[in-house]
Amino acid sequence: MLDSLTRRLGGVFARLRRKGRLSEDDVAEMLREVRVALLEADVNFQVAKEFMAKVKEKAVGEELYGSLNADQTLIRIVRDELTELLGGEETRFQWSPAPPTVVLMCGLQGSGKTTTCAKLALWLQRQGKRPMLAACDLQRPAAVHQLEVLGEQVGVPVFAEPSSDPPSVARHALERCRHLMLDVLVVDTAGRLTIDEPLMAELGAVSSATKPSEVLLVLDSTTGQEAVNVANAFHERLALTGAIFTKLDGDTRGGAVLSVRQATGVPVRFIGIGEQVEALDIFYPDRMAERILGFGDILGIIEKAEQVIEKDQAEALQGKLRSGGFDFDDMLSQIGMMRKMGPLKNVMKMIPGLAQAIPEEAMGAIDDRKVDRLEAIMLSMTRKERANPDILNGSRRKRIAAGSGTSVEEVNNLVKQLYEMRKTMKQVGKMQRRMKKFGKRR
Repeated sequence: MLDSLTRRLGGVFARLRRKGRLSEDDVAEMLREVRVALLEADVNFQVAKEFMAKVKEKAVGEELYGSLNADQTLIRIVRDELTELLGGEETRFQWSPAPPTVVLMCGLQGSGKTTTCAKLALWLQRQGKRPMLAACDLQRPAAVHQLEVLGEQVGVPVFAEPSSDPPSVARHALERCRHLMLDVLVVDTAGRLTIDEPLMAELGAVSSATKPSEVLLVLDSTTGQEAVNVANAFHERLALTGAIFTKLDGDTRGGAVLSVRQATGVPVRFIGIGEQVEALDIFYPDRMAERILGFGDILGIIEKAEQVIEKDQAEALQGKLRSGGFDFDDMLSQIGMMRKMGPLKNVMKMIPGLAQAIPEEAMGAIDDRKVDRLEAIMLSMTRKERANPDILNGSRRKRIAAGSGTSVEEVNNLVKQLYEMRKTMKQVGKMQRRMKKFGKRR
């Protein structure tokens, strides 16, 4: 998810930090590189142009040149403008004053709409709501059956009338939802390969039949800038309240996420980061901006952790991550928790500095089997060695490699990764504290 942009910006700011004091030419070069990075990430050209104009205007207004904190100031400016570009603040869910709240889901065929309906239903359950799914996609063969299977998987009832028409199904589903005194009705609608009048007419009829509080457009992030055109077309006819981007785990560019709100006015509400029904996250603009800049998403990790571990364990994890003082026992514990929190690759990218510390090809190749090897290495250490990696001399490392069925090189790489993670997390923590101080002064 936006990996290429994160790595590119990380390289830009790393070079700035090495310079110490910055000249006007240094700042101009940095701005050019950031602009190229945005365009390479498939950010809409006009959006990138406006973004850079705002960053440049803010940079000119700061006392950058000759300042020892110039690089930190520039990073703060870029972070603030990225947050604003992404929507500023989280857009809260619009609940109907008289239940059930109706959520109309729309999008083109192949965007992952039906699966996202089930993901959203599960998310609603976790908010303490009682949802129902309405199978109004009568265009695609087996769509009704797919929704029924997904509904059973997440434990949510599905209303279906395959021989009826979509507006009637939606209306009857709403009546049934009221009869059962359920809280939310999520309406799955038909898509097309392209936007056409029959599609819009059908969506309009379903909308008129249900009067939805939320109209969410499901967008495939891999379609790039075309996602902006699709959002514009749907918004003109349906007055969208938000967008959900799917398949972000498989798109290293993801520039459409940065473009859609600025270009259409439609806020991003959720992001899909995997095929599992649990793989749907609320979209937080500020957290996404920090992840793009390589700061990770510690709060996101903690929230996921709190779903699978006790509160005191989550607080201990938060302290370890922020201090950078964790050891191999902590790493083993984190791997166990990460397995419960979703795809390991996605969770690892939320750890500050880790995505930059691990080469891109290595990050792309991460799977459970390779993590099994890391666990084997750590489990072959004694408790004393896991708690104090500094004592791992050559003979100990040979013994660990033999005991885990790995090589000394793999053991050395794991030890090096631990030290790199400690160092990076401490640096990120210091930078975030300084940024908060700068923010208060402003």
